[in-house]
Amino acid sequence: MSSSVPPETTVVKKGATAVVAQQRDVADIVRGVIDDIRANGDDAVRRYSTEFDNWSPESFELGPDRIRVVVDSVPTTVLDDIRTVQANVRDFAQRQRDSLSDFEAEVRPGVFLGQRSLPVDRAGAYVPGGRYPLVASAHMTVVTAKVAGVEHVTACTPPIKGELPAATIAAMHLAGADQIAVLGGVQAVAAMAVGTESIDKVDMLAGPGNAFVAEAKRQLFGEVGIDLFAGPTEVLVVADEFADPFVVAVDLLSQAEHGPDSPAVLITTSAGLAAEVVRLVERILPTMPTRDFAEPAWRDHGEVVVVHGSIEDAYRMADTYACEHVQILTREPRVALAVMRNYGALFLGEGTCVSYGDKVIGTNHTLPTRGAARYTGGLWVGKYLKTVTYQEVTDPRAAAELGELCGRASRVETFEGHARSGDVRAAKVLGRGLAWDPR
Repeated sequence: MSSSVPPETTVVKKGATAVVAQQRDVADIVRGVIDDIRANGDDAVRRYSTEFDNWSPESFELGPDRIRVVVDSVPTTVLDDIRTVQANVRDFAQRQRDSLSDFEAEVRPGVFLGQRSLPVDRAGAYVPGGRYPLVASAHMTVVTAKVAGVEHVTACTPPIKGELPAATIAAMHLAGADQIAVLGGVQAVAAMAVGTESIDKVDMLAGPGNAFVAEAKRQLFGEVGIDLFAGPTEVLVVADEFADPFVVAVDLLSQAEHGPDSPAVLITTSAGLAAEVVRLVERILPTMPTRDFAEPAWRDHGEVVVVHGSIEDAYRMADTYACEHVQILTREPRVALAVMRNYGALFLGEGTCVSYGDKVIGTNHTLPTRGAARYTGGLWVGKYLKTVTYQEVTDPRAAAELGELCGRASRVETFEGHARSGDVRAAKVLGRGLAWDPR
């Protein structure tokens, strides 16, 4: 990883030129929706819900009785599976929370410095839907917030074809959501961020979504906190000659079905495996019920690159993508754990797959995309926590010494008011007068 010379490669498959998103149009539309909801509250929310989702119930919020009816309509096996997956997510999030320790240290006699991790008061969880119920996103956002200690979680999800998404509602309820609303898109995100007559205002927003949801979070960031900016799902597989090409092909397509703009990339040291994977993908695609998403994703955003070098060269190339999901299908997969640095989540070995992370294993699936893994990780319990500090000086001598130091340091910056705060404390301890005292 120390070498800056890129390895020699052969591109077996390169996606077609991607259609450039009309980002300015998206930003303008989102800005208009947010401004309207800010000014007109629930009336605007209802107009946009009717326009975009054809959804205008008497109340977007589900009361306890309605939630109970919806949960009771979900098959027992589905509820059992939801509970099992949420237990996995809760366990991992709790381990993360336990790793964050508050501390207080006496750094010098009579000078105490401390740190605490405090949860935000209110969080908003957006659980995408629309075409498919993304039940697992409820686990990732709501369960993790509750483990962090968030007192109130508002969870929103859109209707699916004019119907209540029962399994998603059950998941939000079982995860511990305090307010559940069937409401989607920008109108849901904006309502949670600014608050309306019926939707509680939150302190931070979490959860994935489409380009409009991502843009809404971008525009609202600062007014509320957010988890991260998330784009289309990405997968990158690093494979050597020992990998099973059928497994590689299946795993690439498992993520391509997320949407027509989801990149699926293979980096391999084996030209033979690369060719076989391309052949198998083309054979598998026609059999996929989600072909309408997976096929354009593979056609326009699929890549296969053969690295003419060592597996470490392949890992080095994979790091330049800083991909959301990186799956390692090599003879010694844990080498990647020691070598690679830029990824949202790493999946080691054939016994593991990205779909486990998406749905069941317990790590969080809300992860950085579009190269953001270079500087951030994904959603975790710490995103819902504020790291705050406190200070206390109890020793008079230390207070005087710090006062004198503060006076000198502040005057270097011409901050006379700061200097005088130090002066007055030093003077009280040392019994000195103050030249600037007007009394």
